[in-house]
Amino acid sequence: MQTSPAHAAHHDDREIETLEEFDAVVAARGTLTGFRVQSVDLTDRTRELLATDTSEAVFLGCPMRENAAAKLRTDGALVFPPVPHLPFDPYRGLLYSPDELFDGLEKGYEQTPDALAYAWFQRTRADGDIYASMLRSLHDDAVSDALDELLRGTQVVGVMGGHAMARGTREYAGAARLGRELARAGFTVATGGGPGAMEAANLGAYAAPFEDAMLDEACELLATAPSFTPSITDWARAAFEVRSRWPRGGHSVGIPTWFYGHEPPNAFASHIAKYFANATREDGLLARSNAGVVFLPGAAGTVQEIFDNATPNYYESRGEPTPMVLVDRVHWTQKLPTWPLLQALARERSMEARIALVDRIEEAPAALKRLTM
Repeated sequence: MQTSPAHAAHHDDREIETLEEFDAVVAARGTLTGFRVQSVDLTDRTRELLATDTSEAVFLGCPMRENAAAKLRTDGALVFPPVPHLPFDPYRGLLYSPDELFDGLEKGYEQTPDALAYAWFQRTRADGDIYASMLRSLHDDAVSDALDELLRGTQVVGVMGGHAMARGTREYAGAARLGRELARAGFTVATGGGPGAMEAANLGAYAAPFEDAMLDEACELLATAPSFTPSITDWARAAFEVRSRWPRGGHSVGIPTWFYGHEPPNAFASHIAKYFANATREDGLLARSNAGVVFLPGAAGTVQEIFDNATPNYYESRGEPTPMVLVDRVHWTQKLPTWPLLQALARERSMEARIALVDRIEEAPAALKRLTM
């Protein structure tokens, strides 16, 4: 059984990301020299900060009293203050949770941190402000760092597919069963974190610890709000209803982007790595899918992901090629004939033994297993 992401969150020993870690380090070592303290509220730790050596430490977005901040600077520590009036924390030490991004949903999606961050992005992207672009870069880098810490030592399978796949359809239920089967086989499921096929795969991983019937019931409940249009609020509320009826589901990862901010993140990924830069997010999602990727039917975005994944496999720039399974023969050979090109690229290279085309979602896990041999 692979390590669940919840237990894989060991990280750089010099990083402090919670108040508990801060207290433990101060108690055990009596010094913060060389440590990185990330987005921890130190307002009530003035006594400790005044009494502890903080030379060469870095404090990223940690609220603290002015006398403590002055003492840290005198020690030679670098203090990056919190940025006021931002709808997100650029220095965050941990990934998002669905509850955090959808906080305030009862007042309507427009009031949530997710929607407010998108509105800020829209505003600042248009005016080309260097300060705003620096804050976005800091944020995305912090998210990547948190994602690496979470996934260290896990076997990750990426599930890619279109956002248009509606709840209540046979395809949606199939994608959910795929996510469940992968999670039960010990893999960490990673998706683009949005609606449609992505939500279905995260839902499947969420359903993994429960009886099989739970997934059918959940799909039925979700079908009352089949799409995130016209109302993201109704769509998200249905998901949270499933989560409250079956709390403490299985773990999985969603990696969405505010670049496509009109598409909300789904509430079934336990850990959400949301980025401003879509290119960083795309590459990061595929690069971290170290146990292979399953491509469900999709349009331009999924075609792009297929070749974003094929290129490092072709050049072996990330080492051994990883398995690629395309689902739905008609879709990938006639509707969007991606498979013949992928086959032609793979010919007589080591990636040839790592690609497969299957007709049905149900065949994907076995194909993945076969390609891993």
